[in-house]
Amino acid sequence: MTELLETRLREDRALAVVRADSIADAAGLAAALAEGGIRSVELTFTTPDVARHIRRIADTASDHGAVVGVGTVMTADQAREAIDAGAQFLVTPGLRPEVATVAREAGVPFSLGALTPTEVAQALDLGSDIVKIFPARAHGPQYLKDLQGPYPGVKLLPSGGINDANANEFLDAGALAVCCGTSVVPPQLVQDAEWDQISARAAAFTQGIAAHRR
Repeated sequence: MTELLETRLREDRALAVVRADSIADAAGLAAALAEGGIRSVELTFTTPDVARHIRRIADTASDHGAVVGVGTVMTADQAREAIDAGAQFLVTPGLRPEVATVAREAGVPFSLGALTPTEVAQALDLGSDIVKIFPARAHGPQYLKDLQGPYPGVKLLPSGGINDANANEFLDAGALAVCCGTSVVPPQLVQDAEWDQISARAAAFTQGIAAHRR
């Protein structure tokens, strides 16, 4: 699963982070994002009943081809709940050793949140497959370049404030992929099942990345 997730992220260069009070149909959401070129979807524990939505995406994976994970995982119990529901990766906003332990034991890839060089080292020591840099916008793309000095080859996933206007700057700075949130998946569109609009937003985001790399 680690290889599948990394392959998807390297190909699409984006991970859609969904934060909404409700999700009309998680399978429809995953299909819309996949149609727009984003096949890695992160739901979060800030959404009520998130386990049900994870299960819905996981059970319909053969229809849309998306990989589903869950973010804002704060505790070992949440990690177990997510994995039991079918989450294929876990993401934390900061260093959560207990989450790392559960994920490692289950063989599920995880991305621990970090910011400082010390935190990046701790995330790597805990086995983080990819290190989430949060909040990314506050420090900018150059910060990713700086981190790769002492940590060559580290897989970095910037999150927080990434949009069409700055995504390529973070990718040029060495990010494995970027997290895209409300610019691609506005909560109201998710709640209202506006799948065509979400697909169009995802396509615009990924096409902007692709065009920059030609």
